[in-house]
Amino acid sequence: MVDTGERQVGNGRRAPKSPEAFRTISEVADDLDVPQHVLRFWESKFTQVRPLKRGGGRRYYRPEDVDLLRGIRHLLYVDGFTIKGVQKLLKENGAKSVVEAGRRLHDGDSAEPVAATVMAPAASGSGTGDTPRLSDQGRRRLNQVVDDLQRLRELLRRR
Repeated sequence: MVDTGERQVGNGRRAPKSPEAFRTISEVADDLDVPQHVLRFWESKFTQVRPLKRGGGRRYYRPEDVDLLRGIRHLLYVDGFTIKGVQKLLKENGAKSVVEAGRRLHDGDSAEPVAATVMAPAASGSGTGDTPRLSDQGRRRLNQVVDDLQRLRELLRRR
């Protein structure tokens, strides 16, 4: 039996789950503000998401699964990645980089977008395991592109 972490308290209410408790698909969907069918779809696209399946196909998500899903959601909905882009990121940088994206969002950190931190190549031979950072030259180029896009948007608005 899977320990879902909920315990009965007085008046028929349930005490909050511990952070280590497994979550049902409805709980995860509510937490991430996505429909349940989206979570099932993401399972088919991201093999790293592997909830425990019990009798009748009921899913129980581990805390690691929820962290990964939160990162996937952030990359797709906030940073504008495509499914293929997130798949590539998972393949090249591993699940930790995606989980970190979700943690920054969950913790309320308004740090720079993930594209500016995890997509840049790591310094060769650093071996520190730190998240790679965009070089100064890359940051300047990215800022130029953003400025160009903003000018184009303004031109389109005037038409």
